Amino acid sequence: MQSLNDRAAARLAWTRASLGNDSLILEPASADASFRSYWRTHHDGRSWIVMDSPPAQEDPRPWLKIGEQLAAAGLHVPAVYDKDLEQGFLLIEDLGSRLYLPALNESSADALYGDAMDALLRMQRSMDYRELPPFDRDVLVRGLEIMPEWFLGRHLGHAPDCGEWDVLEAAFGLIVRNALEQPRCFVHRDFHSRNLLITDHNNPGIIDFQGALAGPITYDLASLLRDGYIAWPRTRVEAWVEQYRGKLIDARLIDAGVDQQQFLRWFDLTGLHRHIRVLGQFYRLWYRDGKPGYLADVPRVYHYVVSVARSYPELSALADLIEAHAQDRDLTKVAGA
Repeated sequence: MQSLNDRAAARLAWTRASLGNDSLILEPASADASFRSYWRTHHDGRSWIVMDSPPAQEDPRPWLKIGEQLAAAGLHVPAVYDKDLEQGFLLIEDLGSRLYLPALNESSADALYGDAMDALLRMQRSMDYRELPPFDRDVLVRGLEIMPEWFLGRHLGHAPDCGEWDVLEAAFGLIVRNALEQPRCFVHRDFHSRNLLITDHNNPGIIDFQGALAGPITYDLASLLRDGYIAWPRTRVEAWVEQYRGKLIDARLIDAGVDQQQFLRWFDLTGLHRHIRVLGQFYRLWYRDGKPGYLADVPRVYHYVVSVARSYPELSALADLIEAHAQDRDLTKVAGA
């Protein structure tokens, strides 16, 4: 495995050769929760992005393949100008740095989410999901199991007893069944405010789509509207959800018999799956990978988990269990940090 210095030197040399400019420099553009990183350079009066995707850890080929399909479907994803798959370097379009997250506010949310939901509908209508890996029972269960391992166990130092495992397994079974009963479609998996950029045309720009799966139709909607990085009043979220249900019925992606209550349940419990996983994943990123940047967002994710579970009587025992062990703890702090 290359050292960080060797990797940086190889990345810079490749960029200079690709653009034919030996004086270029690279500056960080953004990081990723994975091994992938992004770097910005300036050449010929414009900016460019170099995606560094070490093949041994982050094969860039799925990103390329899915990106080509999204672009063909009319979605705004970064164009690719050059690539070296052996080294894992790609020269791609710079979509800018105007992320949705800092731009979202009371007055902008309807328009920005409107664009995002239009893009999502196009993605779900146009993308062929049949060759994608399935978001099946095994994937769903593995995602949920991250929480008791890394949140309850590693962070809170609590090993669930037999009765608590019964609670977890009953809740997890309900959540998995909810996901599996929904129509299948292309699922981006991280369709949220840190992966959407405001662009001058064909808004939004969409990134970080390489992990796409064939999965439940409300998953990306829950990622967008129950975003781990920003929260909205429940009544406003439910209005957006109902608006999108109408779009799906008009597009014949769900049956007209799927009423508001059923669709909201699909949405709520699919979002709950995501946030249970993320609640464990944020701590795994710290304890295993040394990435503390996500800890500040844990309280929001924790609130999603508990509040949604409390909304469904059959999941109240899950909320009780989590609250019993997390109460009076500062969830943004880790031992020894």
